[in-house]
Amino acid sequence: MEYDRVRDVDPEVADALEAEVERQRDTLEMIASENHVSEAVMEAQGSVLTNKYAEGYPGSRYYGGCEHVDTVEELAIERAKELWGAEHVNVQPHSGTQANMAVYFAMLDPGDKILSLDLTHGGHLSHGHHANFTGQLYEVEQYEVDPDTGYLDYEALRDHAEEFEPDIIVSGYSAYPREVEWETIQEAADAVDAYHLADMAHITGLVAAGEHPSPVGVADFVTGSTHKTIRAGRGGMVLCDEEYADDIDSAVIPGMQGGPLMHNIAGKAVGFREALEPEFEEYASQTVANAKALGESLQDHGFGLVSEGTDTHLVLVDLRESHEDVTGKDAEEALEDVGIVLNANTVPGETRSPFVTSGIRAGTPALTTRGFDEEDCRYVGDLIARVVNNIGDEDVMGEVAEEVQELCEANSIYE
Repeated sequence: MEYDRVRDVDPEVADALEAEVERQRDTLEMIASENHVSEAVMEAQGSVLTNKYAEGYPGSRYYGGCEHVDTVEELAIERAKELWGAEHVNVQPHSGTQANMAVYFAMLDPGDKILSLDLTHGGHLSHGHHANFTGQLYEVEQYEVDPDTGYLDYEALRDHAEEFEPDIIVSGYSAYPREVEWETIQEAADAVDAYHLADMAHITGLVAAGEHPSPVGVADFVTGSTHKTIRAGRGGMVLCDEEYADDIDSAVIPGMQGGPLMHNIAGKAVGFREALEPEFEEYASQTVANAKALGESLQDHGFGLVSEGTDTHLVLVDLRESHEDVTGKDAEEALEDVGIVLNANTVPGETRSPFVTSGIRAGTPALTTRGFDEEDCRYVGDLIARVVNNIGDEDVMGEVAEEVQELCEANSIYE
């Protein structure tokens, strides 16, 4: 992949772009929120639509000349409805966080109450962290997973809701490896007359393919990222029943955004089209199978997994169970040195800084896109164990780096 036109204008940016192509080609991408989109999605995102302002919605824009972008946005909306079975979809949010923002702005007033999962237990910044706008605008309390099992404690969540009386309960998580019981959380919300926002950012593709239960039709609002496991254009979306459509649309524009990124919406439309093909169900199924195989391999090497396994696309490793003196940051840096890219992550009962952590999070969406199967992912688990067990051993690091390169060459991307 070359950037000749960029190089003619800006060689420094061209160098960075080509270096990033090489980095992705020559490393194993295991950050659970990342993936490799198709060249068709990238072509759509780099299209002439980057030139077009289109404030408003199809058929009701504040600018002229929108007939073709209307077509693109309508395609993205209709395909999203088909993929997730929603009555109404807004595909304009620039990110999953802004999709969440749209729901809060539509349904809450400043000072209203949010009940969400604690960040160190697998939640997300936009669910109520004190440094995020949610923690600054709203009153937030947070529930946790069971420290002994690593599973959500639904009974404790329900009791917390009855005591706190939130205006909205947030479910859906960024580092939770198990299926979510959306109906149970909806019942807790109904019991205290609260809304329920299900954030499926990480599992949009798994839900679309039927590999994870769907919150659509259960929760009052569903938000998600449009990249990650769905492999479409980068951004967010909101799904809801028709009764909330006007509130959500008004919250997106003029509430929090102006012109939508129409080139990104084109990427969403193309990626959704790809996800409607039968092959996508095979991809999602393989992603989950690969995560299970990776987790089993790590367990065979003595690593402890939060909740003892996974139902999704990621595993969360608690290093305290096997490597008390190795931090998540230590492991992340050592693994990146050999070409395995994942992230340090907090774990339930975390005592270290979120910049250091006691765990690592590893996902299989990008590996699966490259063509990895269970055997490959067990092998990757072996490589991770060899690195973490031998941090600082240059001979081991060199050997693993060579094996990583062999895996990359055997499973190429972007020829």
